[in-house]
Amino acid sequence: MRNLSDLKNVGKATRADLAVLGIDSIEELGRQDPTFLFHELERRTKHRQDPCVWDVFAAIIHEAATGEASNWWDWTNKRKTLQKNGKLNHVI
Repeated sequence: MRNLSDLKNVGKATRADLAVLGIDSIEELGRQDPTFLFHELERRTKHRQDPCVWDVFAAIIHEAATGEASNWWDWTNKRKTLQKNGKLNHVI
């Protein structure tokens, strides 16, 4: 893979979110944390994000770091656990 668009779960909306976050390479993405990116996107856009954005971030970070693609919805249960434990709240 050479471009962010090559990742399984990166489409037009996610490319736009990554641009807002200033992430433009797979290498940089692979070093990120999905919770940090989710909160930072809310801060920068001043809008609440759909919780599934976290799922997409988790999936694409995992693929960028390991080369293993997964469906974004495979990460939903982990996100719900974080929400239940108060570790993934909206910042806006």
